[in-house]
Amino acid sequence: MEQLGKYGFLRRDYLKNHKNSLYQVMLLKDTIGEHLLEVDKAAREREEVILKQLEEKEPLPDKEADQMAWVRAANQHRAIAEEIILKELIYV
Repeated sequence: MEQLGKYGFLRRDYLKNHKNSLYQVMLLKDTIGEHLLEVDKAAREREEVILKQLEEKEPLPDKEADQMAWVRAANQHRAIAEEIILKELIYV
């Protein structure tokens, strides 16, 4: 569990709170750790793909010219990617 990242913990919490019977079965079969690691890895890979697509569609402003605009745009891209991941991989 020490290798588990943000998305793995979010998935675990979702299963515990909303799909408790599935969570308990996975816990008893000792497959929960593997499942959470797979979800976490898939979510991180999906995040990279989404961020690349967003940057192609809406390039980030020049960081040297306007650092605050760059930070706003980067944060917006990350928030969009996270929302997509939550809907596609975590809360299903």
